[in-house]
Amino acid sequence: MSAGPNEFDLIARYFTRPAPPGFLGVGDDCALLKHAPGYELATSTDLLIEGRHFFSDIDPKALGHKALAVNISDLAAMGAQPLACLLSLSLPDVDENWLRAFADGFYELAERTQCPLLGGDTTRSVAGVVINVTVLGQVKSGQALLRSGAKVGDDIWVSGTLGAADIALRLLQGRLPANNDLLKTIRHVLEWPEPPWAFAQSLVGVAHAALDISDGLMQDLGHILKASACGAELDYTALPLHPALQGLDAQLLQEAALAGGDVYQLCFTASPDQSARIQDLADQAQCRVARIGQIVAEPGLRVRGAGGALIELPAAGFDHFS
Repeated sequence: MSAGPNEFDLIARYFTRPAPPGFLGVGDDCALLKHAPGYELATSTDLLIEGRHFFSDIDPKALGHKALAVNISDLAAMGAQPLACLLSLSLPDVDENWLRAFADGFYELAERTQCPLLGGDTTRSVAGVVINVTVLGQVKSGQALLRSGAKVGDDIWVSGTLGAADIALRLLQGRLPANNDLLKTIRHVLEWPEPPWAFAQSLVGVAHAALDISDGLMQDLGHILKASACGAELDYTALPLHPALQGLDAQLLQEAALAGGDVYQLCFTASPDQSARIQDLADQAQCRVARIGQIVAEPGLRVRGAGGALIELPAAGFDHFS
């Protein structure tokens, strides 16, 4: 009986593709890459665990895409240009069809974002799939978009739409009555996130502060408010809810929009005199943006509905240990 593929066979078969000129990729103990003079290196890493971050029956091609997308989103939050990435996989067994589809999803986004895979590791897990991706990017020295840069009087913006990923997750978990038509419409938002990485780079020198929305708008905006020692007032009627969610219960929509995670879009602040430029940059990048509120001096986050009435805030967004 012949032995199955070993670790090195799998790497060679599914995760060894030519590196761009000037890069040293898979095959040595370290990857080598260059970044331009006058730029800082930006790096981030995320861990995805089967049963915690993704369902066991997810399309492996979608999972490959999302594993990289959530990290590209972190680079976007800093206004950084992707340079390269590393991938580590821990697998309970070898399913070559699964690996082929996963690799295709990963590489397709890597090529589109110009973030080549240069190395990583492959091991056997005791149970379940574990995925770790590290991304590297570059941003002009001293110009990275930080959480601490918001200024009183800034407009608050978000890209993309809100709420759909949270509702899709609730439907898949059975926490809402079955609605196959709605799930079919919005499931891709959860499983195929598209962070606005190109638009984000154009915000360097325009926006004051930024982050990506991964754990919910309310919780993530709170990180900007804490780091910048300020507060915020949001206009709930300005939030860009996904159009497929129209007609859902109002309270459910508030929770999904304000506290729902897995968005992987930008929340950023900028001076009001930059609004026309921001809209123009968004149009050039074919990225939807919306002004949703303002940074204020008084600490805390307040959300106002129609007529200016304060909305009672839902519980905070996702936390692994809450």
